Amino acid sequence: QVQLVESGGGLVQAGGSLRLSCAASGSIFGINAMGWYRQAPGKQRELVAVFSRRVGTVYADSVKGRFTISRDNAKNTVYLQMNSLKPEDTAVYYCNLDMRGSVYWGQGTQVTVSP
Repeated sequence: QVQLVESGGGLVQAGGSLRLSCAASGSIFGINAMGWYRQAPGKQRELVAVFSRRVGTVYADSVKGRFTISRDNAKNTVYLQMNSLKPEDTAVYYCNLDMRGSVYWGQGTQVTVSP
């Protein structure tokens, strides 16, 4: 059974930084993509940053230059370093894994950025 466990969310002031982690466990191989999405209150879930086997590393325009996605393949873990955070970055951040025709989601971690 595949599980994604996220950590690292919290409350931070505007301009601050947070680092999210997502560890995948279970039978992990044949990954098509792995990364981060977010959902703000009243809005649809949107892509933040992802490693895609097909197209490479993709960032949302709104986070380019501020967020960095990285990975540790040996640990099946992806990270999201978030710098220069803005109040509009406030959302629940979800880890996503696209693997062998199935899509998996983490439970989500809350990121709140105060003005």
